[in-house]
Amino acid sequence: MIPRHTGSPALPEACFEGEGGLRTGSAAPMAVGDGGNTMPVKPIVPDANGGNAMSVEPIAPDANGKNAMSVGPAVSIDAGKDGIHHISIGAASPLGSRFNGTGVNFSLYSAHAERVVLCLFDEQGRERQVDLPGRTGDIRHGYLAGVKPRQRYGYRLHGPFDPAKGLRFNPAKLVIDPCARALEGKVPDHPALNGGLERPDAADSAPVMPKCLVVDEHYDWQDDEFPAVPWGKTVIYEAHVRGLTRLHPDIPEALRGSYAGLAHPLMVAYLRHLGVTAVELLPVQLHADEPRLQRQGLRNYWGYNVLAPYAVEPGYASGLDGKTALDEFRDMVKALHRAGIEVILDVVFNHSAELDLPGPTLSLRGIDNAEYYWLDEGGDYRNWTGCGNTLQLSNPAVTAWMLDCLLFWRRTCHVDGFRFDLGTVLGRTPDFVRDAPLFAALRNHPDLAGCKWIAEPWDIGPGGYQVGRFPPPFGEWNDHFRDDMRRFWLHGDVPLGLFARRFAASSDLYGAEGRDPCASVNMLTAHDGFTLQDVVSYNEKHNQANGENNRDGAGDNHSNNHGHEGPDAEPSIRQARRDSQRALLATLLLSQGTPMLLAGDELGHSQQGNNNAYCQDNELTWLDWRQGDRELADFTAALIRLRQKIPALTENRWWRENDEQTVLWLNINGQALSATEWEGGERRMQIRLSRDYLFVINATTKACEMTLPDGKWTLIAPFERPEQPGSADHLFVEARTVYVLVKR
Repeated sequence: MIPRHTGSPALPEACFEGEGGLRTGSAAPMAVGDGGNTMPVKPIVPDANGGNAMSVEPIAPDANGKNAMSVGPAVSIDAGKDGIHHISIGAASPLGSRFNGTGVNFSLYSAHAERVVLCLFDEQGRERQVDLPGRTGDIRHGYLAGVKPRQRYGYRLHGPFDPAKGLRFNPAKLVIDPCARALEGKVPDHPALNGGLERPDAADSAPVMPKCLVVDEHYDWQDDEFPAVPWGKTVIYEAHVRGLTRLHPDIPEALRGSYAGLAHPLMVAYLRHLGVTAVELLPVQLHADEPRLQRQGLRNYWGYNVLAPYAVEPGYASGLDGKTALDEFRDMVKALHRAGIEVILDVVFNHSAELDLPGPTLSLRGIDNAEYYWLDEGGDYRNWTGCGNTLQLSNPAVTAWMLDCLLFWRRTCHVDGFRFDLGTVLGRTPDFVRDAPLFAALRNHPDLAGCKWIAEPWDIGPGGYQVGRFPPPFGEWNDHFRDDMRRFWLHGDVPLGLFARRFAASSDLYGAEGRDPCASVNMLTAHDGFTLQDVVSYNEKHNQANGENNRDGAGDNHSNNHGHEGPDAEPSIRQARRDSQRALLATLLLSQGTPMLLAGDELGHSQQGNNNAYCQDNELTWLDWRQGDRELADFTAALIRLRQKIPALTENRWWRENDEQTVLWLNINGQALSATEWEGGERRMQIRLSRDYLFVINATTKACEMTLPDGKWTLIAPFERPEQPGSADHLFVEARTVYVLVKR
């Protein structure tokens, strides 16, 4: 931890006060044009060319021999013509900018800053500066009467520039409020954004930086309620807001690829027909395109390079009817809730868009680099994310900031849950621990109690792979399920015993320490990797379009092209691929645990072998509804309907071995599997669930006949066959096939 500069009060233990509020001790109440301590607002005057001029003092060593830099005093002009005269003390809580009907309270956390300057911008880009006069602990704050929504603003922070200690204050760089609800403009690839490595860069970044916007958060939720779908009934649909509807021919063109497009009645009806209970959206937090991608003419399609975590990504808003991105997003949530569908957000709190040290100074680096990021002994970033930096979530102030952001999405946007990208970072102290302070804070906050929590349980740092080790109530992406089920069906090198463990919610990973079967979020595919169509069509990745000479993306995908690389294959190969798709989908949707379906897998969507399409915002990633396999979609929907009928899959209770009320594991003769069959037998078996449902599995390359348990068994949708309309005690099972029967 970097010591605070002399005279800075210690940070009290952080906690919450009201929506979006961070309480760090007593603070003056929010002033509304009161007669308290005030400071005049000082403008930056236009230069001779009409641009914004900023007086920057020469860089010189400070008293300790370190580089120091400050912005010279602004020139005073009449600041009262727009109703903004003076700034008063205001309040420390809530953080960010908050409009109260007559003005705006501004509040910013920085432990090491010596001076915090609020910068206001008019429609012509002219800047006026004023110091935040209030201080409560390490929070600076002030209130400006007369400021209205849509006011543009940012901050300049003064303090030491001491790279060895991780301190990189540079008031020449306008920085974004980390609690901003909206931004105007995009982050360009521009040298003025560089803060400097060994000494501060003097170029003013304000002309090219996005500006924060004051937002009026009022919204009429009407009768909206959280669907609160039980975990045992949950079926997740991972989707990208733009990619889901961008090519949908039946949705109005102006709405395609937007929040409004996802909320369109046709799309909602499709999701209900499919039977999913939650959509898990790739990041809708406002993100930036990395400079490298901009130079290549590409975009960050997935959106994991988050710039403003409280702000709704405006690129996914249709803009129709003059609605803001925030309101259009909330309309979408309300429409999905009315259909009983939850909204889970994929959120990024492991790194920021500031990247590595040569990366741009945009927000946290210029606000308090040493507080927000994990640093090494020399002041460089600990890159445990592969993205250049790692957020220090064990710092109480950073923990409070993250929780405050989650509360915004929960309270203000009615989001039902969160999936945490590179979730191991949540528990780093710096080693990963299950009792990390952040986990306790999430579990104990009453307003977050109803959320669904899902972790991607790995990062690339030391001890980064933590599958099975997250505390309850977290669910986890289970890559063991993905890899073992692909290998079982496509390569034949997984025995029945391992298949059964994955089928039974990976009890070897999640069966202890108070966790439920739902903790295993089962997946065959996700945004990161092959689509299901490509899993059965490609042996190799084909990522040339990404501009990295096909070096990016995973090399070992446990895929099988069935004898031909790519889509143009003879009919017998295409049929084999269809059989494998159906067997894999049935395994995913009829296993114990929480199934997650990648949007488009039910339509046969292909990315032409690209297994890392993070920068492909085009027809490669957008779902092609015209060419979609509707039979496969109907098959998938029928699987989900069947799943919801089987108590053993929906009760979210661990199965007891050889309990006919839950599960019986049988061989092809309808008898209990022997130890030899479990570990070395052919990959054929029967699984009896809840007494009345029988799964018949033949993962070999040869057809066989199976003897069914006593009783009358009939194939159930979507597995009916014309040649077997009635009951049977024997069943002929084709190669690489799964069937489900019901007892009559």
